[in-house]
Amino acid sequence: MLLLSMGVSVDGFISDRDGDFNWTVPDDGLFAFHTERVAELGAFVCGRRLYEAMVVWETDPRMRENEAHAAFADIWTALPKVVFSRTLTAVEGNARLARGPLADELTAVLDSTDADVEIGGADLARQAIELGFVDEFRIFRYPIIVGGGTPLLPPVTSPVQLRLAETRTYEQVVFERYLRVRDEA
Repeated sequence: MLLLSMGVSVDGFISDRDGDFNWTVPDDGLFAFHTERVAELGAFVCGRRLYEAMVVWETDPRMRENEAHAAFADIWTALPKVVFSRTLTAVEGNARLARGPLADELTAVLDSTDADVEIGGADLARQAIELGFVDEFRIFRYPIIVGGGTPLLPPVTSPVQLRLAETRTYEQVVFERYLRVRDEA
C-alpha cells in the first residue's frame, strides 16, 4: 500500500508562506508514534525538500542526542528512500535518485517490498493521487493557523472518495487516517 503522511495546519497548509514547518516538531508521545509507524515501512518516496530536511537523521550525530532519537535515526537510516529532484545529482545514505517517471518508480518500489511505502511532499503526493497510487492518507492536524503557504493537497482534476478509518488525539495533534474508496468494477 502507498501511504501519504503529512503534518498540516488547521487551515490546511503543510508549510507557511516562508516554507517553514517548524510548528510540526513532535513532542515525545507523537515522536514515539512516528518512530513506530516509520519502523513498519518498507520504503519512503519523497522530493528534494523533504529529503534535505530528513537526511540529518542519517548524517548528523547530534540527532542521536537521546535514546528515542537514536532509535528513530537507526530506523530512518535503514529505510530505503527514493528521491525525486530536478536539481540534485547525488543523495546520501540509504537513498537513490529517481530516474524514471513517477508511475514507474512507484510501481518498482511497491513491488520491492511486502511492507507499506510512504510518500511525502505536496507535489509528489498530488501526482501520486492523480495516478491512483495513494491508498491511505495519514494526516497530522496541528492546532495552528498559518494563513497561507503550501497547501496539503493542491487541486486534483477529479474528486477522490475517502473513508475515515481512524482518529487519535494526542496532546499536540489530531491524527486522521483515511482509506481511499476504490470502485470494485
